[in-house]
Amino acid sequence: MAHSLSAKKRVRQNVRRRTLNRSRKSQVKSQIKHLETTLEEGNVTAAQEQFKELSKQLDKVASTPTMHKKTAARKKSRLARKLNALKAKQKA
Repeated sequence: MAHSLSAKKRVRQNVRRRTLNRSRKSQVKSQIKHLETTLEEGNVTAAQEQFKELSKQLDKVASTPTMHKKTAARKKSRLARKLNALKAKQKA
C-alpha cells in the first residue's frame, strides 16, 4: 500500500486512467467487430459508413496515450484492405 501522499495520488490517477483507457479500447474493439460482421454479410454501403465512423474513432483514440498513432493506422489499413476487397468482389 502506498504511504506517501504523492504515491497515493499516483494510485488514484492510475485507476482513473486505466478505466478511461479500457473504455476507449473497448469501444474501438466493438466497432471493429461490427464492421467485420458487416463485411462478412457483404453489405458494402453499411460497411463504408461504419469504416468512416471507425476511422474517426481510431483517430480520436490515437490522439490520446491510450493507443499509439501507428497502431491505429495499422488497424485502419487492414480494415480498409478488407473493405476494398469486398468492393472489388462486388464489381466483378
